[in-house]
Amino acid sequence: MFETVTSCEEYAKLLADESALLVYYSTEECQVCHVLKPKVGEMLAENFPKMKALYVNLNQAPEVAAQNRIFTVPTVVVLFDGHEYFRKSRSFGVEELRNDISRPYQLMFS
Repeated sequence: MFETVTSCEEYAKLLADESALLVYYSTEECQVCHVLKPKVGEMLAENFPKMKALYVNLNQAPEVAAQNRIFTVPTVVVLFDGHEYFRKSRSFGVEELRNDISRPYQLMFS
């Protein structure tokens, strides 16, 4: 479900190529991140099949996190047409995320 991003170049290419992206930032040490990630992936697959899901492990790609001003995990950034639409950090629910993605997704793909 999630495509792993390991470099700024790879991130920039995906940003340019994809019209809708969800980027999930976490670390190996974050237990909440490990529980939340499959739930976010499942929600995307069920509700937003045209949205590409990316995963950035801050331990493996700190430069990608730094470039995007990620200071805490888990952080989810949602982008449409290469522009950040919103971000959620630390404490958020899957239903909240689904509700926030729904309107711009429908406008883009309807």
